[in-house]
Amino acid sequence: MSDIKKEFLDKLKDFSKELTDYVSDKVGDWKVKGFIDIEKSVYTISSDTKIISKILEIQLFPKFKEFADQNGYEIVLAEKQNWYPDLSFVNKKKPKIKFAVDIKTTYRLDDYDGFCNGFTLGSHGEYFRKRTSTKNIQFPYAEYTSHICLGILYTRALSTDIDETKILQLNELDKITSVIKDLVFFAEEKWKISSYRSGSGNTANIGSVEYIDDILNGYGVFKNLGEKWFDEYWIDFGKIDLKDEKGKPILTPKGKIKKITNLKDYLNYRGEDDSKINPVRPKSKNKKK
Repeated sequence: MSDIKKEFLDKLKDFSKELTDYVSDKVGDWKVKGFIDIEKSVYTISSDTKIISKILEIQLFPKFKEFADQNGYEIVLAEKQNWYPDLSFVNKKKPKIKFAVDIKTTYRLDDYDGFCNGFTLGSHGEYFRKRTSTKNIQFPYAEYTSHICLGILYTRALSTDIDETKILQLNELDKITSVIKDLVFFAEEKWKISSYRSGSGNTANIGSVEYIDDILNGYGVFKNLGEKWFDEYWIDFGKIDLKDEKGKPILTPKGKIKKITNLKDYLNYRGEDDSKINPVRPKSKNKKK
């Protein structure tokens, strides 16, 4: 099975490198400029990250279909908007072979060189803890051969360059500034780019590391520990009481028992060597000039 997983991931990585040219113009700007109505009026796209992500997903679907057909897979889309994953690749000859591919987008940070805003890598809730659960997931988690992030990194246009109030015509597309540019695509198993912190905005989501080179090279905090520890840490995340050296529970200022939400504390609790944690690069406090 490891050979099948490696083969699929290698092909997906090669495929992801083709996508930048597919969605970008000659100067690296996103080809999508806006949307049109029946009178052929063009409206600028919002810079809202959720809107950008959804349009990219729609734009890329024909390419995913092409990739699946070329490699003997069928694509099963998530039945509901909040289900995991976005795409399930099911082998046509051996349907038990399935790959979960979640499309994730994020932007480079303006203030910290080399960092992005980070990805959320799916929930560590019921379907993650109970691997046969069908809640909010297309197929049970355990049925997937591998869980992969198809990531998209981009740079946001300056807000001063975007005017969402203007209505233009098709022959004026060159007057519209693309809301994003310099897109980079990659594919990686999600455990390899995971951090030990929750994803932003939702404590039930697994967060990624944020240094771009580490993301592109699969250097998450579990790199030296392996997928087994990634699974166990996130299954137990926030469930175990944090205790002091005497075995007494540690309390929050409000008097509640603190839970383990840190990989070092978790490894110490399990009696494992915490030196195996792959270091996370801290963001510089010096803003770019």
